[in-house]
Amino acid sequence: MSDLVELAIEAHGGLERFSRFSSLTARLHQGGVLWGLKGKPTVLEDCHVRVDLTRERVSHWPFAPTRNHSVFTPDRVTIETPDGAVVEELDEPRTSFAGYEMETPWSDAQVAYFSGYTMWTYLTSPFLLKQPGVTSEEIEPWQENGEEWRRLRVVFPDTIATHSAVQTYYFDGSGLLVRHDYEVDIQGSNPAARYLIDPVQVQGITLPSKLRIYPRQPDNTPAPEPLIVSVDLSDYRFE
Repeated sequence: MSDLVELAIEAHGGLERFSRFSSLTARLHQGGVLWGLKGKPTVLEDCHVRVDLTRERVSHWPFAPTRNHSVFTPDRVTIETPDGAVVEELDEPRTSFAGYEMETPWSDAQVAYFSGYTMWTYLTSPFLLKQPGVTSEEIEPWQENGEEWRRLRVVFPDTIATHSAVQTYYFDGSGLLVRHDYEVDIQGSNPAARYLIDPVQVQGITLPSKLRIYPRQPDNTPAPEPLIVSVDLSDYRFE
């Protein structure tokens, strides 16, 4: 049986090709109930993102209704004007979510932290499985929609900001990532299932053009509603 990590990485374009690039930008249209619950229904509804592929660093812009942008790293988040003046900052951002639940509002800097680590995790998968300290093991397959998907149980080190330390990745028969499960630790560890839809080829790398995230039920199936987050991605560009 072929190694699932290697199969997945090759199916998405190969590590050698992915390693040629230093950043990835995209346009996002985001929806779902999460943003309203956090008191930020439109702040990143239509925006752009730049993901650094060599380290965990991400920027979103604009933070509507302003032209401000974010600078996210695991240890510090800032909201800055187009001229680079800091208008909001948050050091050790993860600690600011202590005691938060699904309905707890967020500041712009907290939105930037959540959006930063999620898009870095999402847009570098499955290549991030080769990051130092990331470990994985194949577990029993999963049946869904008449298909059998192979699964990886992945454990992330503390040095990587992400949803939860333990996550599960699902791959179809060709090795493409089709589902991704985790607990959102910064909002009460609620379980979620993310679906990757309508893959596209971008400079030889396969990326999703749509993401849909639903609550994950105790039997490991997704709840049909509410739609927690939707993301439509376009205008991808590697540099």
